[in-house]
Amino acid sequence: MRPFANNIANEVARIPDHQVYGRVADIVGLLVEVGGLHGTLSVGDHIRIDARNKREVVCEVIGFKDGRALVMPFGPLDGIGLGCQAELISSEPSIFPDHGWLGRVLDAFGDPLDGQGPITSGDKPYQVHASPPSAHTRRRVGGKVDLGVRAMNTFLTCCRGQRMGIFAGSGVGKSTLLSMMARNTDAEISVVGLVGERGREAKEFIEDYLGEEGMRSTVVIVATSDEPPLVRRQAAYTTLAVAEYFRDQGKNVLCMMDSVTRFAMAQREISLSAGEPPASKGYTPSVFAELPKLLERAGPGSEDQGDITGLFTVLVEGDDHNEPVADAVRGILDGHVVLERQIAERNRFPAINILRSVSRTMPACNTDRQNDAIVRARQLLSTYEEMAELIRLGAYRQGSDASVDEAIHYYPKLEQFLDQKIAEVTNLEDGYQILYDILGMNEQPSPPEEQA
Repeated sequence: MRPFANNIANEVARIPDHQVYGRVADIVGLLVEVGGLHGTLSVGDHIRIDARNKREVVCEVIGFKDGRALVMPFGPLDGIGLGCQAELISSEPSIFPDHGWLGRVLDAFGDPLDGQGPITSGDKPYQVHASPPSAHTRRRVGGKVDLGVRAMNTFLTCCRGQRMGIFAGSGVGKSTLLSMMARNTDAEISVVGLVGERGREAKEFIEDYLGEEGMRSTVVIVATSDEPPLVRRQAAYTTLAVAEYFRDQGKNVLCMMDSVTRFAMAQREISLSAGEPPASKGYTPSVFAELPKLLERAGPGSEDQGDITGLFTVLVEGDDHNEPVADAVRGILDGHVVLERQIAERNRFPAINILRSVSRTMPACNTDRQNDAIVRARQLLSTYEEMAELIRLGAYRQGSDASVDEAIHYYPKLEQFLDQKIAEVTNLEDGYQILYDILGMNEQPSPPEEQA
């Protein structure tokens, strides 16, 4: 009973014995300066500003300047003027996830968007800005996760607790690949965060790609591109908080986010408004500080928890895979999947460049036979790509090089293997079996002849 009594005492101690109010002192763009609350606020706290016509605007503290709090709103600033009253409402923003959230579409604050009525609230609060777990308490990555996509299951195998990035320019198929894996995975729970997504695509993703069956074990968090930067950033944090709830229930969770780049853009808008100087291509230093805090929340849990397997899309600007956000994310994650526009233009989807992509859990997670097949297939693809220009121009003469002749023979079959329709599903074992068939690795060696 003693720990329970201590918890009650702690909760009672947190109840304020008085309320402190401040006033709006200045407004510049989306930035509001609030005076009179110094000493009671910290970065990340939420305050409520009472606007005209009895309207309330919730804001978040993003910094301080000259004794005033710098806050940004989660909604429009209509009705807010100098002298409007401001009040602290939450020092630790949190949500209360519950198993009943499965099959629901929520906003960045955990409120329903699907018109199916109110949602149930859990007993335990989960902080939106939670810290990643300690590295010393985590298990190692677990067994393989079946994603239903041949190219991913074989050449870029993903394990439980691994974090993979999907890097591509606009219109190359990131969202489509993500939807295929969301629908076909064997993970127990899926949590999907659509951060800064186009408004029309959210419903298409839910109805056309996930479908009724996929939604049964999925929670979707949506913040569209027209919403304020604080809301878009909060959607990413809420996505991880929901995934952490199911992880703590012992579930193997597949957490998918589209996209990390839009999270970085939202953080850039917030930082620039607070007066932080840009560092690289307009991105502020705090962007590169927040990325690992977000991405490290995914991964293996402790001994009594499940795992969060993370799949994060990254929109590379101008198809430059070395731009600042892509370069930073690639260094944090446990593997990267590169989608190329040239492959998409050949009408091969998913447009994964196998030779430029890597899963850092391979080859340790595979059997020797599986690794032999992957190494051989990659060698054939590499040999063909090296001679591709000469082959297309007709400058290569068959018989000049046996390894090139072999690559020309196998290349169409491997390209067909990597090509997969949206509705097509291939599990882990079938994927390897098809690859064995292509490479002729199913043939058993003939027994030695008996000596006369």
